[in-house]
Amino acid sequence: MNFSLKKLGPGLLFAGAAIGVSHLVQSTRAGADFGLGLLWALLLVNICKYPFFQFATRYASATGESLLDGYKKLGKGILWGYAIITLATMFTIQTAVTIVTAGLAKSLFGINLSIEIWSIIILCICITLIAIGKYSALDRIIKIIIITLTISTITAVIIALFKNNNPISFTQVVPKGITKITFLVAFMGWMPAPLDISVFQSLWTVEKLKNSPAHHQIKTALFDFNIGYIGTTVLGICFVLLGTLVMHNTSTTFSTKAGVFANQLIDMYSNSLGNWSKICIGITALTTMFSTTLTTLDASPRAMHRTTQLLFNKTLKNGFMSWVLILTIGTISIFFVFLSEMGTLIKIATVLSFITAPFFAIINYWLICSKHTPKQAQPKLGLHILSGLGILFLIGFSAWYLSII
Repeated sequence: MNFSLKKLGPGLLFAGAAIGVSHLVQSTRAGADFGLGLLWALLLVNICKYPFFQFATRYASATGESLLDGYKKLGKGILWGYAIITLATMFTIQTAVTIVTAGLAKSLFGINLSIEIWSIIILCICITLIAIGKYSALDRIIKIIIITLTISTITAVIIALFKNNNPISFTQVVPKGITKITFLVAFMGWMPAPLDISVFQSLWTVEKLKNSPAHHQIKTALFDFNIGYIGTTVLGICFVLLGTLVMHNTSTTFSTKAGVFANQLIDMYSNSLGNWSKICIGITALTTMFSTTLTTLDASPRAMHRTTQLLFNKTLKNGFMSWVLILTIGTISIFFVFLSEMGTLIKIATVLSFITAPFFAIINYWLICSKHTPKQAQPKLGLHILSGLGILFLIGFSAWYLSII
């Protein structure tokens, strides 16, 4: 067990970044509104996105460099495209995940500080962890968080199943109407994660290679990634189940305000499962969102630091921490303008992630099949077929959504 945990790293960091708004907010809401009716969407999008996330690990372990280095080899225009998309989304994404985390912290600890102050406290904790420990500390912390999250989530699901007296319907549904379709797109946009996290995955893999020669073996690196990916899928199903068992067919609707949403979420679970479960659910929710806040605050600056290095052929001193501070300041600024619009922020961020997904799917596939990837690391026929189907699905669904809004 200890040996296996030492070998794991980027896969669990992927899980830490992925299991956040997509699971706690969107998956729970999917269960509350549709029961198990959107399981088809959860499973479909996980399958369709799989190869493009996997290619990040495959490329990084085979070449020792990140996807960003590969994008530059495909052409600087690709790298500029990545930089523009990231700058357009990173502040909104960081704000959305931090606000939810702050709301949960306020509800769980009962300390009557404003959401803005809680958000700043959480960001300061994350900055400290990143600055002091760098990658190795992030690696250790996320392992603890993911184990805690998994145990508490599965425990909550088992208890909810035992306490449930109502029949569970497995009938699958296709939402109708622009509001419900927009939710479906948002649900799939961050399930299991936005495709730009593939870049983060490659950067974490490169960092892992510095300390773990075993990750130079593609099989070892892919095993690590698959553990994280399967885990995110299973936990996504768990949160849909929790939403179904606890909230489906109730008259309660979720608030778009972070603090109110957090109280609603924890209270609805504890009212259904018992007051004793409040701490369990609170820990589950808070660790879910804190891991996402921490990993995104590490990953987006890490990616932008490397992107600027490649675009301008310069190594900036303290460039990574400078981007961490830029992201933090931008996030705090947005807090004071859009704090009451948590629901809108999440919707914008998740829909943008789905619409930009074809870009990342195409360039990741292009790179892994190019001369820049060693032949022995290139995918076999099955992954080629799945990649083609995944690209068609992402383009087709995005085009359909844009045509009806």
